[in-house]
Amino acid sequence: MIAEMPKAIPAQERNIHSAVVEGFGDQWSRFDQKVLSDAEVQKIFGEYFDIFPWRSLPPNAVGFDAGCGSGRWARLVAPRVSRLHCFDASQEVVAVAREMLAGLPNCEVVHAAIDELPIADGSMDFGYSLGVLHHIPDTPAALRDCVGKLKSGAPFLLYLYHRFDNRPRWYRTLWRMSELLRYPISRSPKPIRYLCSQILAATVYWPLSRVAKLAEQVGISPDSFPLSFYRNRSYYVLRTDALDRFGTRLEQRFTRAEIEEMMHAAGLDNLVFSDHAPFWCAVGWRR
Repeated sequence: MIAEMPKAIPAQERNIHSAVVEGFGDQWSRFDQKVLSDAEVQKIFGEYFDIFPWRSLPPNAVGFDAGCGSGRWARLVAPRVSRLHCFDASQEVVAVAREMLAGLPNCEVVHAAIDELPIADGSMDFGYSLGVLHHIPDTPAALRDCVGKLKSGAPFLLYLYHRFDNRPRWYRTLWRMSELLRYPISRSPKPIRYLCSQILAATVYWPLSRVAKLAEQVGISPDSFPLSFYRNRSYYVLRTDALDRFGTRLEQRFTRAEIEEMMHAAGLDNLVFSDHAPFWCAVGWRR
């Protein structure tokens, strides 16, 4: 059961970015991920969860999804556990996730920000937050809030955008150049954000990812190609992620060393990092 809602935090003290919440409400309403093939969903899910210790979970495990978005991950996690609590700070997103997860009676979707999760401290057998905490003003505090909900020895899976610390300098320079576009687009009115992101999906994401795919087909390693991560992704995923990347007001990035330090400070030990994209994805256990 969801615990009683904690005492409200004064608005000026909230660890939340209202423009980001509004943006994701628009994003997941437009791209609820229902049209993706089962094969693509399973592949993407595996890239995040292949380091998750499913076998170490107790029988009848109860856990939480912090920032559930459309419910795309919860849809695959819920059948593996006894109960899954899903939280999102956007009312629009909660509506989308409830529709996505309607057929899963052990899955509950609640409107709640990460600094006000209505579950008891030290009560969860596992948790995860994928692609969310880097969009929150104080990422370390948000991670501490999540870890605080775990039982001792419970695992937490985290995905935070990397600062391209595993990429060459020229690659990082390209990213900085892309920021010159992201900054004004992300601050534009909603229709402009959407239009610009879709133009970028068609003129940048699609051609560059397909060049990387062609290189791989002729025996050239695609790893150093910009946007090679998307070489086997559908156009729908490219459109979704272009809006995510260029339409989100607040985006923070971290090196692996910074994420390790952050996770340890939050109370997670025995960290395991994924050795493949997306970077950085890591799991730790609450001490």
